Amino acid sequence: MNHTLPAAATQRSTAAAPGPSSADRQARFPKASVLAVLVCWLLVVFDGYDLIVYGTVQSSLISETGWGLTKATAGTIGSMAFLGMMIGAIFAGRMADSWGRRRTILGCAVVFSVFTVLCAFAPNAAIFGILRLLAGIGLGGLVPSANALVAELVPTKWRSTIATLMMSGVPIGGSIAALVGIQLIPAFGWQSMFLVAVLALVIVVPLGLKYLPETLGSEQDSRSGKVTANTKASTGFSSLLRAPYLGISMLFAVATIATLFAWYGLGTWLPNLMQLAGYNLGSALTFALALNLGAVAGSVITAWTGTRFGPVPTAIAAAAVAAGALVVLVTGPPVTVVYLMLVLAGVGTHGTQCLIIAAVANHYPAHLRGTALGWALGTGRIGAVAAPQAGGLLLAAGLGVNSNFLAFAGAAAIAAVLLTAVGLHLKSKNPTNRSK
Repeated sequence: MNHTLPAAATQRSTAAAPGPSSADRQARFPKASVLAVLVCWLLVVFDGYDLIVYGTVQSSLISETGWGLTKATAGTIGSMAFLGMMIGAIFAGRMADSWGRRRTILGCAVVFSVFTVLCAFAPNAAIFGILRLLAGIGLGGLVPSANALVAELVPTKWRSTIATLMMSGVPIGGSIAALVGIQLIPAFGWQSMFLVAVLALVIVVPLGLKYLPETLGSEQDSRSGKVTANTKASTGFSSLLRAPYLGISMLFAVATIATLFAWYGLGTWLPNLMQLAGYNLGSALTFALALNLGAVAGSVITAWTGTRFGPVPTAIAAAAVAAGALVVLVTGPPVTVVYLMLVLAGVGTHGTQCLIIAAVANHYPAHLRGTALGWALGTGRIGAVAAPQAGGLLLAAGLGVNSNFLAFAGAAAIAAVLLTAVGLHLKSKNPTNRSK
């Protein structure tokens, strides 16, 4: 199905030019693209819900299913979705550049929704883990593909801001998971949390079919629609791993690994950690809500500050804030301070990731943008895979709740150092460019 938007009949298919001018994008964005951006954002909300939902049901899976889960094995299952995300992000970014953003986005949405719903009917831990892995492939592929599409639809001067605001959908989805969990889990059991994903299939995917345009990041021949030989030769992961992109591609990847270790480690383990600290399930989920609301605020705050001061300098500050907030939690502060530190941790960890995405979207040309986002987010999932496993192993070793907070704080501090290296690298390449 070759869907087109009324004001964008050519769907960014150009001959020799790299894309429409900023003036063209400025004129087109309000009329033709706002609904497409909104649909992408709604899909990211469901992506965020499906990511965080495991953290809300983890205690129930350990205590109620009879599957024989321990903290270590629960961490392993938590890692399965992130392993799938690593696979999905790497390959979907490349597919989005080659086959089109729309097909890839909608395909990923269908995959993660179907397999998330099926998790509610899993008969044992092994099947549940496999379903989370398969759902993760769709989850991981959606974000880089959606961000690549949005980067093409919005005016260039708004690209960093919109990319950052787009990622607010992840913690908003996580906040919804926490709020819904407070009501649904006691009343209907943990299974009900996974059935919510059916809403993406029946509401948002049809909206995507109607409003998402089909675009290709590569330069195309306007008559034949075929990628030119020169552009085709310069696409793919091999282009990211050779001059002039090798150094910055590796730095973006490792910084994302550290950032996602902190963010998804907290998202997976925080409710359980707070229960181990003596709070009941309802209170533990309100702590998770504070973390995710902080992340929502972080998306908005970093969208403005990233535009004003540049995504990389702002990301360094955000990562440092997250590290400091998590260290404060180790001191056993009053509950009011705990809430405040979790809000700051959400601002810092998720804000850092939003800003990395904005920096990647700005740094690479259109024909490599989806691939570059897939590379950064895909390799970054190594951190997301490792975090639930590490958290479970630390608890299983008897090192206590604080060991998790220290591990995630250390990851945020490492991210700040790596992003400083990113800033120095970009400055050495282009000393006059403060936005990169």
